[in-house]
Amino acid sequence: MTRERLAWLAVTGAAIALLSWVANHTYWTDIKVPMPLRGEAATNPFYVVERFARVLGARTEWNRGLSLPPTNGVVFVSAWDWDLTSDRQRRIEHWVESGGRLVVDKSLISSTDAFEHWSGIRREEAEVRSARSRIAAAQPTRCYTLEEQGDSHGSYSICGMDAASELKTTRKMSWALGRAAWGLQAVRVNLGRGSVTVINGNPFDERGLFDDDNGRLFVAAAQLRSGDELHFFSENSHASLLELAWQLGWPVVCLALALIALALWRGSARFGPLAAAADITRRSLAEQIRGTGQFTLRIGGGESLHAAAARALNECAALHISAYDRLPGTERMSALAQATGFEADALAAALHYSSSRRSEHLRGVLELLESARRRILLKNTRSRHGNRI
Repeated sequence: MTRERLAWLAVTGAAIALLSWVANHTYWTDIKVPMPLRGEAATNPFYVVERFARVLGARTEWNRGLSLPPTNGVVFVSAWDWDLTSDRQRRIEHWVESGGRLVVDKSLISSTDAFEHWSGIRREEAEVRSARSRIAAAQPTRCYTLEEQGDSHGSYSICGMDAASELKTTRKMSWALGRAAWGLQAVRVNLGRGSVTVINGNPFDERGLFDDDNGRLFVAAAQLRSGDELHFFSENSHASLLELAWQLGWPVVCLALALIALALWRGSARFGPLAAAADITRRSLAEQIRGTGQFTLRIGGGESLHAAAARALNECAALHISAYDRLPGTERMSALAQATGFEADALAAALHYSSSRRSEHLRGVLELLESARRRILLKNTRSRHGNRI
């Protein structure tokens, strides 16, 4: 029991000593944690830099396409594929050589040496010259001091640079930042009437502009002045396919939509027939005869109509007037006049009509012949029923 008690006492004492040491070497404090970005700041990678430039009097624009400012303006490029199209390369190069100021950071993408050949600036792995440079290479995001090269002698405390690599150029530098242990970290060369500035890092991402002298570095790299027009280009955030189609080809989109609407309209069901329904009512026999006669008369068939009407009258008279076919002409007309009630001279003239075949003259002749025929038929129909006249 004595040994067990001693063991328990030893463990208890060790635990108390450990808790005492922890209590004496720890403390509670408040740590400020940045809130997540919201609104435009969450979608625009240049939101902070744009607001900063506007405060300094510049006009800014985040452009997802390639809308270049005037040749006295500034373009800042980040996460941009330089080799995507040769046309885009030529436009930017011509803009710079005409007086534009181009600033690019380490995130510039170039699968070829096109940018290096044009600008004369290349990135190489840094030579480890000292223990201090090795520490910087192991911690590329730490802040450290860089000195201006050439005629200027200022210094900058910069964060977000890549000390594991350095910039080199074969052209004459108009401005540069660096340090003997780490090489050049920012270089500007003149091209034509403009300039290209390359920064070996991403010191302006999100809130990085507020670290040490990063804001001052941005102003120096862009040579920013009040009234400048500053455009930001990035391909990190892509517009949707529909947005790009509208931005780059809205006339074609409008025309295509109009053609689709027209095709749908032509193929859609209608509320009514294409034309009024035809009248399916049948005409009477009399209407058909009159219509046929009018058509025949209109196309110059008056002689045929007169011959048919005269033949119909003679056939009807031969059936109902005794010896009609054997009677001489004068007696025949007298018998026809007595049977119809019309004058014999008028009937003779109608039966032997040979004058104008114009419709207004011939119509009266045809009406007389048809009326005479109908009177003979009517008179004989009544006689057969016992109603003699």
